[in-house]
Amino acid sequence: MRSPDGLGQQPGPHGEQHEHHDHHGNAHDHAGHMHGHHHDHHHHHDRAQLAHSATALISARNLMLARSGRTILADIDIDISPREIVTVIGPNGAGKTTLVRALLGLEPVDQGSIRRKPGLVTGYAPQRFDVDRAIPLTVSRFVALGRRASPDALTRVLQDVGAGLLAERQLAELSGGELQRVVLARALVRSPGLLVLDEPVRGVDYAGEAELYTLIGRLRTERGFGVLLVSHDLHVVMAQSDRVICLNRHVCCSGVPQSVAQHPEYARLFGPQAARAFGLYHHHHDHSHDLAGEPRPPADRHGPSTGV
Repeated sequence: MRSPDGLGQQPGPHGEQHEHHDHHGNAHDHAGHMHGHHHDHHHHHDRAQLAHSATALISARNLMLARSGRTILADIDIDISPREIVTVIGPNGAGKTTLVRALLGLEPVDQGSIRRKPGLVTGYAPQRFDVDRAIPLTVSRFVALGRRASPDALTRVLQDVGAGLLAERQLAELSGGELQRVVLARALVRSPGLLVLDEPVRGVDYAGEAELYTLIGRLRTERGFGVLLVSHDLHVVMAQSDRVICLNRHVCCSGVPQSVAQHPEYARLFGPQAARAFGLYHHHHDHSHDLAGEPRPPADRHGPSTGV
């Protein structure tokens, strides 16, 4: 995978990037057969394996990851489709960042398979980003670091994120909101097919948060990339999401925002106040959805299926 930081896997023999792992980290071949003897993880024994999505930018099945004997992720199936905004929400310690890193090939999984679209370019803005204030670095230099971007492309991407006037400012002088826009510009400068943002609004006030999510939604519409967002904020993020995945080491519930907000598992994780935070979300469909996010039949006009 060509990723902005030069990390990722080589394509498989048919072009797609496809990894299989058992729970000891042994690689499988592309038919899914393990080389050598086989151990079955007890709670995966009766799980039917879903086929990978043929159209997804990234498709993962049956992901399991443990560190120091502790399960971080279990039984994860996830697809991110072109032009779709998928938001992963969950409490602290739910495994959200680990899941993102696993999907990008930055974190090895112990079991399961991940398939990425051939030639997928990913723009990744990690959660932790600390600026060394002792190092002089202008915004335009920072956005271009490790990227082959023309001056015109730099100017355009900074304007796209509302940071056009910041090009010659020192990175260390930026406010939280300005820095987030600049980090977003860096993720966008190589025209990614998938934009991955881990807690993009940390250190930004509420109004700035809503503005940033609206900007991400607008850029998705204009540029046509898919978006994977990670957040523990429930209120604004729901409004910009096509699909929400509620994670607490496993997928508790997923679907369109309305169905997730009504799910008992959502209330259990975030408390009864969580549904009230959802009040900002106003969206009208001409059909209803079940809890998996699938349109309920019968309906006069069927909307797109958004299930995982």
